[in-house]
Amino acid sequence: MSGVLLALLLSALDQTIVSTAMPRIIADLGGLNYYSWVFTAYLLTSTASMPVFGKLSDLYGRRQFMLLGAVVFLAASALCGVAHSMPFLVVMRGVQGLGGGAMMVNAFSIVGDLYPPAKRGKWQGLTSTTFGLASVVGPALGGYLTDNLSWRWVFYVNLPIGAIALIVILLTLPAHAGSGRRYAIDYLGVSTMVAAIVPLLLTFVWAGDLFAWFSAPFFGLLALGLTAGAGFLWIESRAAEPILPLNLFRNRLYSGGVAIMFLSGMAIFGVSVYIPLFMISVLGSSATGAGIATIPMSVSMSLASTIAGLIISRTGRYKVHLICSAILMVAGFLLLSRMSLQTTTLDVYRNVIIAGLGTGALMPIVTIVIQNSVPYQLLGTVTSSIQFFRSIGQTIGVAIFGSIVVTRLETEIPRQLTPDLIAPLSPAAVNLVRNPRTWLSSVLPEQLQRELAGATVHGQSLLVAVPHALRDAFSSSLHDVFLIGGALSVIIVLVVLTLHEVPLRKSNLEGVILSSSHDEGVIAAPALALSADDGGGD
Repeated sequence: MSGVLLALLLSALDQTIVSTAMPRIIADLGGLNYYSWVFTAYLLTSTASMPVFGKLSDLYGRRQFMLLGAVVFLAASALCGVAHSMPFLVVMRGVQGLGGGAMMVNAFSIVGDLYPPAKRGKWQGLTSTTFGLASVVGPALGGYLTDNLSWRWVFYVNLPIGAIALIVILLTLPAHAGSGRRYAIDYLGVSTMVAAIVPLLLTFVWAGDLFAWFSAPFFGLLALGLTAGAGFLWIESRAAEPILPLNLFRNRLYSGGVAIMFLSGMAIFGVSVYIPLFMISVLGSSATGAGIATIPMSVSMSLASTIAGLIISRTGRYKVHLICSAILMVAGFLLLSRMSLQTTTLDVYRNVIIAGLGTGALMPIVTIVIQNSVPYQLLGTVTSSIQFFRSIGQTIGVAIFGSIVVTRLETEIPRQLTPDLIAPLSPAAVNLVRNPRTWLSSVLPEQLQRELAGATVHGQSLLVAVPHALRDAFSSSLHDVFLIGGALSVIIVLVVLTLHEVPLRKSNLEGVILSSSHDEGVIAAPALALSADDGGGD
């Protein structure tokens, strides 16, 4: 299990470690419009590959696909480290995601292969702890490596850890022969899913940059994505083994819970990616300081998740906790949206802790609600779909928020840098000042330093006035991101209020599968609440 946990740590770590290095990467490679795609590419490919690798490992065994995922991940990490352009980095992050998806889905499956249900709970707890560790360590480690070595070491650090994981897996992980059952792998469903998601993402990433909002290219890409999405739904309704069984959505608790997971993934991941950018570009923090600022959110999420689980296990009630968690999430994001140049580091810590407490309790409770709403026979299907929709929400959130930040900066920077303010500067210095990359680097170009220090406007040194104006531009741009996160949280509250509470089951044997004609879909009885005797479920 040690090799499996190391591989899982690598996969989870790469979703968080890059965030604090991104401002320095942009300063070095350029391409601010690609900011969100460094995260989006990884999330997109890892999400799309999970159901495929899951079924392939069921058929042919876990070990070889775990090893394949690790090798692909490490090779892509090395290539990310030598990247000299943003498009190349984005492509390699996509390849990295393929390996990460294979490692993640097989790690959870291997726990089930190695341990019976009665002994599985503690190992599933360890896998959850691994994710929590990645959330806490990733941003801080990324900031430390960026400040003291280079942003390239954010990717190189994977190599020694991955090599150890590979050796341990080769030496200790027993071969798993597979079930022997022939699966009808839904390759067409996966293909149309990707064909739908990519144009939709491009619509929001490129809008306001490569083409105008609500222009012909905007509606063209949107139509392409929606058409592919309709094709995906048609294929899934007829597939022998769909990656997403559509009849599940007839269950109101399932559909409501999935909506919450999608929206919360979109809000919390999309916003948390930009906390380090706020720390660096608005508060002038180092990459290490920006990484540390994300730790309170991760800790509060883990703490809230643990406490919520204990309370629900004792009481068997969950709706009041869902409502309180969603309200805390709204409060946290609204506080984040009020941050400005006057915000202190302690203010940021307070805001992310409140947002983390709401989100940390919300997601595990919703997972229990969804699992409880279906028969035990569908536990694996619904659990994987939860991760799927959460990942899709994360992917779309990062893409949309990235487009918003870039679009707002293009209008805010000229508005803040008035002609009177930059009049004393040379044309070359003006170009440097107007380039966001200049203000994401820890060291200003020497020419710009000299001109800013030597020129004055109305008696005020440009060395103070210009950075202040740029910080204000970044603050205004990020304000919209945090405000949209708050709006998504309000929608989550409304969805939570529509959910009816069903008593949590004390046995896996209480649910049976009914025909799809039932008005609640496939559900006959409240479905799943894993008892202590089950050890965490099968």
